[in-house]
Amino acid sequence: MIEQLREIFSSLVLYNDISNSNQYNYKWFMTDSGQVIGIERKELTEKDTTLLHIFLRPYNVSIPQMTAEEQQWKTYISTDTTDNTNSLTYRFIYFSFQPFQIEPESFKEAINEFYARQVPVLFENDHEGIIVETNPKDAISYEQIIDVLMSDLYVKIKFFVGPYLYSLSSAKRYHQILLNGAGSTFAYSDKTVSTYIDAVPFLFIDQIGSNTRADIIESVLGETVLDKDLLKTIEMFIACNLNVSVAAKELYMHRNSLQYRLDKFTEKTGIDIRQFHQAMTVQLAITINKKLIKET
Repeated sequence: MIEQLREIFSSLVLYNDISNSNQYNYKWFMTDSGQVIGIERKELTEKDTTLLHIFLRPYNVSIPQMTAEEQQWKTYISTDTTDNTNSLTYRFIYFSFQPFQIEPESFKEAINEFYARQVPVLFENDHEGIIVETNPKDAISYEQIIDVLMSDLYVKIKFFVGPYLYSLSSAKRYHQILLNGAGSTFAYSDKTVSTYIDAVPFLFIDQIGSNTRADIIESVLGETVLDKDLLKTIEMFIACNLNVSVAAKELYMHRNSLQYRLDKFTEKTGIDIRQFHQAMTVQLAITINKKLIKET
């Protein structure tokens, strides 16, 4: 259908193929399959618009107009600055949710309610961007924000929390680091809230060639790579800080049964999963393997 419409309206574009600055030159519509298309306003007559509304739903592109503070932060993250103001503490929090789940304006209002004040929210597009925390006084629970957005607005969202920074001259560099870290982390992890600390092993993995990744999986996991239940058990044991009692509870498993599986893993791999450094190597191999499964 889109190609047929393009034969009639030559300016037709897909939503993701156009910059934010040009979005308001188009009228936007959503197809039954969920695709958002735009047609230049100057190409549409009133009759054309009426006809399109019969089989397409109107879609409003409503990225909020930036405040003066948001425009200033946009400048900080897009240009180099030598401002070394040391009285400012800030951090960037990347957010991402599925397209068309919530209007950007509504999302921004919900975020401001949690902070009980206006905070800069810089949208990359209509479903992702960054929040700028400045001079934070109280710790914000992003897990709580997710719970509320899910229960009240049915929005599935992910956050990636950056480190605290103290100089505006770092803003541009750390904004890019944040985006890279979020991309790597969400590719490997299903956690809804992650931090820059979580991203470090994933960034290292991304620097490793595919052959080396395969070698790590084979040399560390060996034949256990085919035993999904065993690897799930091992991963939970590591997530529970190598605590048998806590892991058994999380797995709804008797402690002795968990102990048997740990012994089984050691027998098959020669790795003592109870030793911290060995456990971290196993976790790295499991993470690489999960990413490989996703890609196939």
